Amino acid sequence: MMAYLIDTDIFIAAKNLHYGIDFCPAFWEWLTDANRAGKILSIEAVYDDLSGGEDELADWADERDDGFFIGPAQSDLAALGQVTQWINDHRTYTPAAKQTFLGCSDYFVVAQALAGGHTVITHEKPENSFHRVKIPSVCVALKIKYMTPWQMLRAEKARFVLQQVAAKGGAT
Repeated sequence: MMAYLIDTDIFIAAKNLHYGIDFCPAFWEWLTDANRAGKILSIEAVYDDLSGGEDELADWADERDDGFFIGPAQSDLAALGQVTQWINDHRTYTPAAKQTFLGCSDYFVVAQALAGGHTVITHEKPENSFHRVKIPSVCVALKIKYMTPWQMLRAEKARFVLQQVAAKGGAT
């Protein structure tokens, strides 16, 4: 199944900035519906990042079906090796940058996207940094498609329409 694979920061930034769970529940419902339709998923390593916080995002992540945050499969091993080799062979990154990337969920996001033919959804932009490995830099090198959440939402024609609700004091 080819799908959009969402990185950790997408969820955190959505909650904290543009699509707060309290005021834009449609975004979160759309993610759930898109997952059920086989269009969106994330991975267990991202779930681990999210569930560590004791907040509404951790609660939301805990409530997702088993198919939302997928675990690594045997078929992902070759892709993990490819990503590791590219990182280790790329001499412009500091050893600390390499170690940080290989020890975080971004590594698994990229590898599982490579293995599954998924498009990575990230806020990151490619940049030539010695001190930080960016998801898009690895994606470009390994020919993995990536895009921003807004590009994904437009491609999927997502719409979050505010409906008028009759209330005693007027519409909200």
